[in-house]
Amino acid sequence: MFGRLGPTEIILILVIVVLLFGAKKLPDTARALGRSMRILKSETKAMKTDDAEADAAAKSSAPEAPRTIQAAPGDVSQSRPVGEPDANRR
Repeated sequence: MFGRLGPTEIILILVIVVLLFGAKKLPDTARALGRSMRILKSETKAMKTDDAEADAAAKSSAPEAPRTIQAAPGDVSQSRPVGEPDANRR
């Protein structure tokens, strides 16, 4: 569709744009467009780094085997996982 545009058509389009928007508003419009493009680029970059950090955190936090606390050395009947309330305590 745009492959057939020659230099005369591009110049004609630019002249029409200048006539429609005016020469005074074009620099402001271009500046605003540049700012919005920079913001979009920085936000996209931040999203990519956040995703990479979240993936790295998910991979590094592998489930650990439950730790146990023994009441007395060699007494396995009293051992329980950490964080679990003692059933014998009242």
